[in-house]
Amino acid sequence: MAAPFQLNDVDRRVYDRSLRDFLPDAFIDIHTHVWRSQDTAPRDPSSYSRVVSWPSRVAADQPVEDLVSSYQLMFPGKSVSALIFSLVYGGDDMDRMNQYVVEASRRSGFPSLLFAHPTWTASTLEDRIRAGGHKGIKVYLNLAASYIPEREIRIFDFLPPHQLDVLARNRWVVMLHIPRDGRLRDPVNLEQMLEIERSWPGARVIIAHVGRAYCDEDLGDAFQRLGKTRDMVFDTSANTNDHVFEAALRAVGPERVLFGSDMPITRMRMRRICEGGRYVNVVPRGLYGDVSGDSHMREADPPQSEELTLFLYEEILAIRRAAERTGLSRADIENVFNRNAKRVLAV
Repeated sequence: MAAPFQLNDVDRRVYDRSLRDFLPDAFIDIHTHVWRSQDTAPRDPSSYSRVVSWPSRVAADQPVEDLVSSYQLMFPGKSVSALIFSLVYGGDDMDRMNQYVVEASRRSGFPSLLFAHPTWTASTLEDRIRAGGHKGIKVYLNLAASYIPEREIRIFDFLPPHQLDVLARNRWVVMLHIPRDGRLRDPVNLEQMLEIERSWPGARVIIAHVGRAYCDEDLGDAFQRLGKTRDMVFDTSANTNDHVFEAALRAVGPERVLFGSDMPITRMRMRRICEGGRYVNVVPRGLYGDVSGDSHMREADPPQSEELTLFLYEEILAIRRAAERTGLSRADIENVFNRNAKRVLAV
């Protein structure tokens, strides 16, 4: 099976010198997308009115076979499994995309989440989760009602209480990408995250991307408040900030941080920097088309561009730096990359 991209000598050097011995022999990626391009609507600027557009430059789709071959290429000598779910934008055929995830789960043996719409009733949600054999749901802010301004979307606008009732009653997972410009430090986000913890303790809540805290400025006092929680967990997907990972590990411990990738986005060749509290992905010139109009993208020329490796490798390097500073043991690292996911997914 051919991989959808290739490694270069820089990638192989990073893996062999810094990642191979750090990673467990087997691990679980808690955050991956699989979908087929034939199920998506044509992309235009309106498709990205509530989300950034740069991830679409990395991959038009990701069949589950591409995910498997990518793991084999990126992690030689390791056994990698994943939690899979779709990637839905407005106009996409959501039913077909969810059905593909069911089929992909059966073929690969990977557990899955249903991409859920906030307008579904409790009974509809429960029936669809059971019919698909899913572990729970993935929710996303772009499905909140269209009349709500993007900056004013709240968690309960796309994860309504009646759906949380279903998740809590069945002890099902919700993969939660929080909204709002303030990201993890936003007071509305924090209050609603804490309300979910108090009112729906049975729900297995995964806060994606460590709450989208990609820069130090995104943290605020979030972990002083969230450190008092007991149940919610945080995945590392598409984040390369070792200070954020360190803050999470110190606040909630290595039993509540989970490795996730956000594949296929993290097969991008890049390095992330922060400027004035805003993240910027530095990429080789021309590799991802014309990015001049995207404030989150910047191009680099040789020799800098020739030293760029994969987004996912950069993420794991950051996890390693945080692990070293917090004194994680090999057992702790096994928790972050394997055991925590097994516990959350009850597998």
